[in-house]
Amino acid sequence: MNIEELRDYCLEKAGTTEEMPFDEDTLVFKVCGKMYALCSIAEFNKGINLKCDPEKAVELREQYPQVQPGHHMSKVHWNMVQPESGLPDLLLRQWIDDSYLLVAAKLTKAQKASIGLA
Repeated sequence: MNIEELRDYCLEKAGTTEEMPFDEDTLVFKVCGKMYALCSIAEFNKGINLKCDPEKAVELREQYPQVQPGHHMSKVHWNMVQPESGLPDLLLRQWIDDSYLLVAAKLTKAQKASIGLA
């Protein structure tokens, strides 16, 4: 998966916006204002930070060398996945979906309804 494919995939998700709130290099994807994915534009190959269930995060890090604790994020709740390291796109898309749904689950009822998740 390259950065354009990541961008297209994330923007297909209901309620997703893309922003650059930290600097001119960090691309952030949010659902109803809550982050679920972020990456460097210039160094995309170094990784995409994705929110993850804490137990699953550890499991994925043990199973895949391409998955590390989130860079500059809570190591408990975020993983950094190397997108151009040979992982199947289907697996990466599944982890993006998991991140999105994990964040969306914490939205208010009104926010969920506004994006069709109520």
